[in-house]
Amino acid sequence: MKVLLDTSAYSALKRGHEGVAELVRRSQGILFSVVVAGELLYGFRSGSKLAENLRELKAFFANPYVAVVDVTLDTADRFSRIASSLRRRGTPIPTNDIWIAAHAMETGADLVSFDRHFAQVEGVAWVEPA
Repeated sequence: MKVLLDTSAYSALKRGHEGVAELVRRSQGILFSVVVAGELLYGFRSGSKLAENLRELKAFFANPYVAVVDVTLDTADRFSRIASSLRRRGTPIPTNDIWIAAHAMETGADLVSFDRHFAQVEGVAWVEPA
């Protein structure tokens, strides 16, 4: 199983959350959406530990089991399908989270997140850590 960590899961992992750590340990690979990277970088620049957080993120990316997933036309197509479906059903979620869900679906990864609105996305394999 591959896992794709969203922002909340990465942050929890860095804080030592055992449930996220266990999912990461059991996975065959860790995927990281470039959209999640953008959210984290924004948060880092808004905080007081930019250099430390950047150093930790770069070290995380250097791990051979971690791969950053770029946005492709396939991602964009999945984004459009998810967003249209959510809108038709009247269950919108944050735009960045639609991109993240699209990445999880594109890669076949389990999406690890504490954000329960991912349950609204049909076809995504959402895992809420214990």
